[in-house]
Amino acid sequence: MRTLVLLALLASLAVACVGPSAKLTTRHDIVVYGGTSAGVAAAVAAAREGRSVALIEPTQHLGGLSSSGLGATDIGNKRAIGGIAREFYRRVRSHYDDASAWTWEQRSDFKGHGHRPDEDASWTFEPHVAEKIFEDLIAQHRIDVFRGERLDLRRVVPLRHGRIRAIEMESGRRFEGAFFIDATYEGDLLARAGVSHHVGREPNSRYGETLNGVQTLNATKHQFTQRVDPYVRPGDPSSGLVWGVHAGSPGEEGAGDERVQAYCFRLCATDVETNRIPFPKPTDYDVRRYELLLRYFEAGETKAPWHPLFMPNRKTDANNNGAFSFDMIGAADRYARAEWSERARIVDEHKSYQQGLLWALANEPRVPEAIRAEFQRFGLPKDEFEDNGGWPRLLYIREARRMIGEYVMTEHECRGARVAPRSIGLAAYTMDSHNVQRYVDATGAVRNEGDVQVGGFPPYPIDFGAILPKREQCRNLLVPVCMSASHIAYGSIRMEPVFMVLGQSAAVAASLAARQGVDPHELDYEDLRARLIATGQVLE
Repeated sequence: MRTLVLLALLASLAVACVGPSAKLTTRHDIVVYGGTSAGVAAAVAAAREGRSVALIEPTQHLGGLSSSGLGATDIGNKRAIGGIAREFYRRVRSHYDDASAWTWEQRSDFKGHGHRPDEDASWTFEPHVAEKIFEDLIAQHRIDVFRGERLDLRRVVPLRHGRIRAIEMESGRRFEGAFFIDATYEGDLLARAGVSHHVGREPNSRYGETLNGVQTLNATKHQFTQRVDPYVRPGDPSSGLVWGVHAGSPGEEGAGDERVQAYCFRLCATDVETNRIPFPKPTDYDVRRYELLLRYFEAGETKAPWHPLFMPNRKTDANNNGAFSFDMIGAADRYARAEWSERARIVDEHKSYQQGLLWALANEPRVPEAIRAEFQRFGLPKDEFEDNGGWPRLLYIREARRMIGEYVMTEHECRGARVAPRSIGLAAYTMDSHNVQRYVDATGAVRNEGDVQVGGFPPYPIDFGAILPKREQCRNLLVPVCMSASHIAYGSIRMEPVFMVLGQSAAVAASLAARQGVDPHELDYEDLRARLIATGQVLE
C-alpha cells in the first residue's frame, strides 16, 4: 500500500512539475493575437480558407474600437471597402432595416449620416450592434476564441530558424501555430518577436516627406483661435505653467521625435432622458486641469469642444474637436512601450481627464451657459457598456508601434507619387494626425502642435510588403494593424474598415502560404491577388 501511495505521490509531483505551459498548450494553423476588428476579420478569413484558427483577445470583448464607441466609419471613398469589411457594414444595414432595432427613435426620424437608401451597407452604428455582429461572425465559423489572455510582455517570443513556434500568455497558456497574425493596436507580438518598429514621428528626411516630424506651421486645425495665457498667474512666467502645457521648444520643424498623437475615448452619449446617466464627476476631479479651456471661453471662444455625430437611437460617436477637447495632449508617449500595469494607469488617467472635462462642461460656472446647457442635456447611455457604467471600454489608441517591414508606406504612396506594386487593399482617407504637444510660443501664448490634415487624393493601394516583417527578422508573422508605414502615412491608413481589409488579406496570404508550403514572403503575387479578389477584396 505504501508503495502505491508513494507512486501516486510521485506521479502527482511529476504532473505539477510539467507546469501550466505544457498542460495548456494548443495548436492551430493560424494564431491571431488581438480581437480587434482586424483580428476578427483575419480569424473569419482563415476559417473560410479551411484553416484551424485561434483568436486571442486580452479583454473579454471583440471588435476593438468598432465596438467601443467608434460608430461613425472613417473612410473617404466607401467603394474602396470590400470583402469581410463590407460584409460587416452590410450586416449593420440589415440590422437597422428591421423596425425592431429602433428602440429610442423611429427610423424615419434618424438624421445621422451613413444610412443611404441607395447603398448596400450602412456606416453608422451603436457599439452593442457592432459587437453582436462580430460575435455572430465568430460563432458562425466556430472559431476558437480565448478571452482574457494577455501576451507576457516580460518574455521574448523565441524564434527558431526565423519562425515563431509558439507564444506564451501571462496565464502560462501556450499557442503553437504555423503562422501568426499580430492584430493588436499596440504591436506587442511583433515587438516581443524582435521585429523592427518605430514609435513617434520620423524626421521628414527619413523618407523624403513633407508632413512628418514636428509640425508647427501645418498645425492650423484644432488650434487656439484666441490668445490664451499659459501661466498660473497670467503674464508671470515665474508662476509656472498651467496643467497640460510643457516648458521648452516644440522642436525643429520637420525633425523626428518620440511623441505620439493624442488619444481619447470615442464618446457614446445620448440625449434620451430615460436612457441617460448624467456625466459622472471623477473622484479625483481637479478644475485646474481645465484652466486653459476656461480661459479660452473667457477670451471669446463660443464653440462646444466636441464633435458629436449621431448614431441610430439618439446616440453619438463624439470625437475630439477644437483646441482643448477630448484629446489628452501629451499623455500618449509612454503607452506603446509600457507593460500592462502602466498601460492601465495611462488609460485611467485618460478616463479621469475626459470624464472630468465632461463634468466641467456641464457644471462649471465659467463655462458659457449655452454650452453648459448642451452638456447637461446629454449623458452616458444605460444600454451600452453595461459592465462599465456606460463608459467605452477601450481607449482610442490612434497610433502606437509601427513596423518597419518589407515595404514602408509613406506620404508618396498617399499622394500617388509612388504606387505600391502589390496591392492587398485600398486606403481612402486624409493624411490625419492629432496634436502631440502643447507649448508656449514666442509671443508667450499657448499653442498646439502636431495636427495635420491633408487630403484631396483618391484611394490608393497598400503594398503586401507593408504587413510583412523583413524576412531576415521573422518569416511567419503578418501585421495588419501596426503595419509598416511612416507616421503621416499611417494617419491615412489607420481606419477600422482598412484594418479589417488588411486582417482578411493577412489571413488569406497565410493560408495560401500554408497550402503551397512556402513563407508568405515567397508567395507569387499574382496567385495572392487572384485569391484576394475571389474573396471579395477591392484592390484597385
